[in-house]
Amino acid sequence: MAKTQNWADLNARMISGVAMVVVGFLGIWLGGHVFHLLVALICGLMVWELVGMLRPGVRHEQLQYGVLAGFALVVAVHLSLWLAVVVLLALTVYGAWRMEQNRVVFGAYCLMILLAGLSMALVRDDMGLRWMFWLVLVVVVTDVAGYFAGRMLGGPKFWPAISPKKTWSGTAAGWVAAALVGVLFSINSGGVLALVILSILLAFASQIGDIAESALKRKQGVKDSSTLIPGHGGLMDRFDGMLGASVFLLVVGFPLGWV
Repeated sequence: MAKTQNWADLNARMISGVAMVVVGFLGIWLGGHVFHLLVALICGLMVWELVGMLRPGVRHEQLQYGVLAGFALVVAVHLSLWLAVVVLLALTVYGAWRMEQNRVVFGAYCLMILLAGLSMALVRDDMGLRWMFWLVLVVVVTDVAGYFAGRMLGGPKFWPAISPKKTWSGTAAGWVAAALVGVLFSINSGGVLALVILSILLAFASQIGDIAESALKRKQGVKDSSTLIPGHGGLMDRFDGMLGASVFLLVVGFPLGWV
């Protein structure tokens, strides 16, 4: 019975996952303004979900925060990196100041969402299609490998107080899957070891993003960030790993001259 319940959400999860893959693939492939708008929409909706969790029942403010976040990202991607970060930081501080409670939590998570959106846009614009697909694929295989390995292998929990479903077997499987992606993308580009290590670090950052969102939901006493995506909950539930990986890549990529 317990095994059946573990797989009960698989159909809805797969259908929603395929739809997200199609939309995401088209956005990444087209790039430019289309991708910028897609990223702004996703991040705006995640900020909308964030406000909904931290201040439930204030739907008009949710909409205001979400629209403002999306608009700020559309503007920021056309600025220099430093100016873009200043704009997004200023928006986060302003939003936190307006919050009546959970200001620090909002500020930290909102800034992570906005910087992740900026990072994704810069990766697609500056590093190109190939490396944007690499970033997405590392995050996806980390999540998928962890999902299936964790349910099939089980074992000790990674951090039961924060994320009771995450296991060490699933976590390690995510690292292995990310390393394989690194090997795949190193073909014809060299630097196999460096890319494998970077891919594993991205996988770990992705998992930290997942854990951070789990901690936020546990603190607020909610199961999902919203009900926007059948089988996945909300956009924050689906893109939490991308947030962690993208911010990590921005921090690492800037001093190395990637973005």
